[in-house]
Amino acid sequence: MDTILRMEGVRKEFGVPGTSSRRVVLSDINLTVGKGASIAITGPSGSGKTTLLNLIAVLDKPDQGLVEFKGKNLASMFRSELDTYRNRSIGLVFQLHHLLPQCTLMENILVPTLALPDKSKRKFYLDRASELIKRMGLWDVRNQYPGTLSGGECQRTAVARALINDPDLLLADEPTGALDRENALKLIDLLTEINKIDGKTIILVTHSAEIASRMSRTVDISTL
Repeated sequence: MDTILRMEGVRKEFGVPGTSSRRVVLSDINLTVGKGASIAITGPSGSGKTTLLNLIAVLDKPDQGLVEFKGKNLASMFRSELDTYRNRSIGLVFQLHHLLPQCTLMENILVPTLALPDKSKRKFYLDRASELIKRMGLWDVRNQYPGTLSGGECQRTAVARALINDPDLLLADEPTGALDRENALKLIDLLTEINKIDGKTIILVTHSAEIASRMSRTVDISTL
């Protein structure tokens, strides 16, 4: 299996250097992820799981170590390359959906396409958004606003938004944390389908052993 992501000797600290507030969150993290894998990252609150995803998404930078995507060191990328990486190569799903309240479901899904330079592909993305909406079981509410949708509907919209640019890697940070069990399992069914049928690589942070068991590999962050 081809390697899509590699982390080697990664260390991350927070707080003011040289003071008692300085705290090591991640230390000597080593992780290799194959293309098409589905991995659950587990561990207690405060153990650095979200920090790990933020480093992969380049929302933060490691203090030491290597984060490599498709053989390229993320730290060596220019700002324009990083912007493209965040927009095209990865999709992000958070515990809270972070949908724009003033936009309809359809408009929210299309937000990541607004930064793309080729405006001639507008119809292509409209068609893709429609396909994703149908797949998520949201067609009948596509023109409604987030405030009128259930938590499960909002979170499935967030997954569609993360997939609109056809990313290689999907990062999900406690995506079921705010959902009841029925909606949580429905969301995980969708994610496992996306992994198995579409071949998307998924890294998912969760506290739930049941959710973790649906991934092909479970890793306790303390063992990395």
